[in-house]
Amino acid sequence: MKAGEICQRETVVVDGSESIEEAARLMRKFHVGTLVVVNGARHPSGILTDRDIVVGGVALGPERTATLRVSDLVTGKIVTANQDEDIFFVLKKMRAHGIRRIPVVDEKGDLEGIFSLDDALKFLAEEMSEVSNLISQEQSIEKSVRR
Repeated sequence: MKAGEICQRETVVVDGSESIEEAARLMRKFHVGTLVVVNGARHPSGILTDRDIVVGGVALGPERTATLRVSDLVTGKIVTANQDEDIFFVLKKMRAHGIRRIPVVDEKGDLEGIFSLDDALKFLAEEMSEVSNLISQEQSIEKSVRR
């Protein structure tokens, strides 16, 4: 299974020049805890989480919070997954970088969606269900053949 087949397409994005207050409004409006920071061309340049806003922004105090921009809270180089990468490879990449969410990009580097740990768990649960169904089916066939 490829990352592009599982990723959430309804990814909420924000420009790095926006205020963290506006970012928080977007999170509230769309009921998400993560925004992908993009430039005008929809190339991901970072991830902003609700935790980044609270720990990196609000904790500094109201006088500092009022002047902060999204780009002030995005740290480090962004890690992305290619839409054609196998999800198990993407999971290894996430583990290696200690991240729970990873933007998925196309061959041009444009944002396709976001793949999260929740997506991985849902996929794995569905796969385990298929294995369980296989075992049940195998038992039924065995019973009918051996009567």
